[in-house]
This record gives sequence, structure tokens and C-alpha cells, in this order.
Amino acid sequence: MRKEMHMTFSADSVNEGLARVAVAAFVAELNPTMEEIEDIRTSVSEAVTNAIIHGYEERDGLVELHCVLLDRILHIEVKDMGKGIFDIEQAKKPFYTTKPQEERSGMGFAFMEAFMDVVKVESELQFGTRVILEKEIGTVKDE
Repeated sequence: MRKEMHMTFSADSVNEGLARVAVAAFVAELNPTMEEIEDIRTSVSEAVTNAIIHGYEERDGLVELHCVLLDRILHIEVKDMGKGIFDIEQAKKPFYTTKPQEERSGMGFAFMEAFMDVVKVESELQFGTRVILEKEIGTVKDE
């Protein structure tokens, strides 16, 4: 089974909620647990918020959300055409933020890595960033 969903929306913070709800609805047919839904919603929220806040910095732009279900694997890509990330490894460190004046926690990538099975970040300065997230739905993780 392979299903796909693609959305493009304005880089406006009100669309972060739209993205979370859309991905949760897209994966619903797999009957995920509430924990899996919350993990996915939080990760999508963080990726989309990063694209809006850091990628465009109050400039107009678009965010692309592409989801693929392949059997029980959910593959999500969040892409912006914003300014890009100067140092991806630095940006992924917990509590690192480029906007401390806005009370950002700097935990976005840490949350994504905690909640998803795969997190990849690709970025090119002045051309944008792509965050790739994957999660297998319906598997029991060893604690």
C-alpha cells in the first residue's frame, strides 16, 4: 500500500496547526495510538514552525509538506525555500536558538529526534531547508 499527500501553504504561523491536523488525518487509517499521533503532531509542528520562524524570518514564503505512507512507514518531508541553516549540527543541539529574544527553547530538533524513528536535515544557504521525518506505525518500542 502506498498513499501520498502533498500540501503547499503560506509561511504563516496559523498554518502550523493545519499541517499537524492534516498529517494526523492522513495517518489515521493505520489506527495509530494516541502516543504515536502526538509524536507525529509534535514533530510536524516543530518542523513547520522552524521553516516559518527561521527559514523566512517574517518574509513571505511557502512551506511544502509531503507525506507518504508505505505499508506502516510514515515518511514526512517539510521543505522551505528560505535562508537555509548555516550549521546543521549546531542547530540540532538542545537549547540552541538563534532567536533567544523570542523565548524560543531551542528544542525543536531534539523533540523530533525523540519522537520519530528517522530525522534528516538537508539545507543550503539561501536556497532553503528540507526536514525528513519517518516513523513506523504500530510497532512496540523497547523501553
